Amino acid sequence: MRNIIIVECISTGVNFIEDIINRGYNPIVLEPKIAETEEGEEYRRTVYKEYERINYDFDMIYEKDSYEETLEEVKKYDPLLVLPGNERGVILATKLSHDLNLLGNPIENLDAMTLKDEMQKRLKEKGLRYIRGKVIDTIEDAIKFYDEENLNEVVIKPTYSAGSTSVRTCSNKEEMIETLKEFLAHSTNYYGDEDIEFLVQERINGEEYIVNTVSCKGKHQVTLIWKYTKIRTPEGAIVYDSSRTVNELSIGEAEMVEYAYDVADAIGIEYGPVHGEYMIDDDGPVLIEVNCRPCGANMEAKFLNRISGQHETDSILDSYLKPELFRLKSIKPYKLFAHGALKLFIVPNDLIARSAPMDEISLKFKSHYKTDMASVLDTALIPKTIDLHTSCGIVYLVHKDINEVEKTINLLRTIEKRAFSMVLSENKKESPEKDDDTYLNELKPFLDLASTYGSGLIITDQHIENTEILQSKPEDIDKIKGEFDFVLLNLNKSYVRESDDNIVRISLRSLERVKSGGFVFIPKNTYEQIPSKRNGTEVLVQTLGLKIEVPPHGIKDIIIASRR
Repeated sequence: MRNIIIVECISTGVNFIEDIINRGYNPIVLEPKIAETEEGEEYRRTVYKEYERINYDFDMIYEKDSYEETLEEVKKYDPLLVLPGNERGVILATKLSHDLNLLGNPIENLDAMTLKDEMQKRLKEKGLRYIRGKVIDTIEDAIKFYDEENLNEVVIKPTYSAGSTSVRTCSNKEEMIETLKEFLAHSTNYYGDEDIEFLVQERINGEEYIVNTVSCKGKHQVTLIWKYTKIRTPEGAIVYDSSRTVNELSIGEAEMVEYAYDVADAIGIEYGPVHGEYMIDDDGPVLIEVNCRPCGANMEAKFLNRISGQHETDSILDSYLKPELFRLKSIKPYKLFAHGALKLFIVPNDLIARSAPMDEISLKFKSHYKTDMASVLDTALIPKTIDLHTSCGIVYLVHKDINEVEKTINLLRTIEKRAFSMVLSENKKESPEKDDDTYLNELKPFLDLASTYGSGLIITDQHIENTEILQSKPEDIDKIKGEFDFVLLNLNKSYVRESDDNIVRISLRSLERVKSGGFVFIPKNTYEQIPSKRNGTEVLVQTLGLKIEVPPHGIKDIIIASRR
């Protein structure tokens, strides 16, 4: 059985393992050396968490102290291919492929494939549109470039990094100078490397895209196009909000694809993937950067297959192993079978999360595919989001109806902005100071109101005397069969003892008992115990597709919603 080596097999690149096994080959992961810095150790932990989620057996080898030693170690396995599974694997995989006479990209193009300044220089040399920029050593160098080019807004980024780490936008020269003072004093790239170089570029303002391509013998094929939204923080950092597939091309997007092919030619790509990031402004498309490895964001093969009938790592293997099949696929029109989207969550400030209610909420979305919040709960402190890698989680969506996807993205944005405890919760609770009689007295007018709506169900942690309405304790809700004209929640002290994700689970299961045309009633004594209180409770209502009703005059401190 021939071996295929993947250099750093993480993120969406983990799909290589299954694809290689399913083709009858043996996968081997080559792990590159990681910087001995605090940031490097953090990156190391991230990498090994990624390896833990691979559900297959695979061999691992490690980069040696010298390249020559690494080359000799790799030779022992007589690999058929050496491929990058992530950005940090591109340099080593390209060098090894070259020295082992394997299929790959010309080594003389390596700088243009990996360094953000060199790829723009290559475009300029080839007569393509490029972004003006300069690698700087001092603030004085940056000021000189800024003035000579008559710039206004600029972007500062490492020449070699990933995931918008240490990337800032600056609105003027003063912001640029202050940012460089911070970066030049001490900064690392995403991998924890020190002594990094910084690039100052003119800022392009437009719509941002991803064009993923795979190449075989210099013939390029689009695998998937995404359009994404980023947000600039008050500090100038760039953070990701969401990304959606482009299923049908709109004005200017076909020209962008043609330009992406030209970029791949200019960079010198003959085999494998290009994850290209582009901007379209009034002057047309322009490259932000290329990454010659699979797309990121930990997208599962099944997720991508539902969208486009293929996934990138499999198409990459076709480009190397089955060129005729690749050719036949490349002449087929670009066609997607569903709309895909990712919502990345932006943490507003440092916090210590005890639970992730979003795991429960997102299961109710019609377009839900997967929610990945688990890794953040292993961290003592979750930092404020400042780049892609400090996003606290992703919800993956896929549906044939674009309206269903857009509706869910908009709801998730609202939750993030107005009820963040429904994403991640610190489980902060205040013990109720009222006694049972007080709770019941405050509940009575709402009970009288609800009773006029027909036969109902009360989910309650107190027994209510003198009522014929069916009552259930929260722990017994699954024993209740059927649906009701109304559901009323009376959950106070019991919610204080529960974690917020359990509160969300109980609340959702209770509200689901209302029939079409029926109503739900959630008084203040209950919604005050739910994460993000009234806003959070209204999130649960909308998650289930219920309509929040206009409060009638004279009725306060209760949420009324209906299934209609």
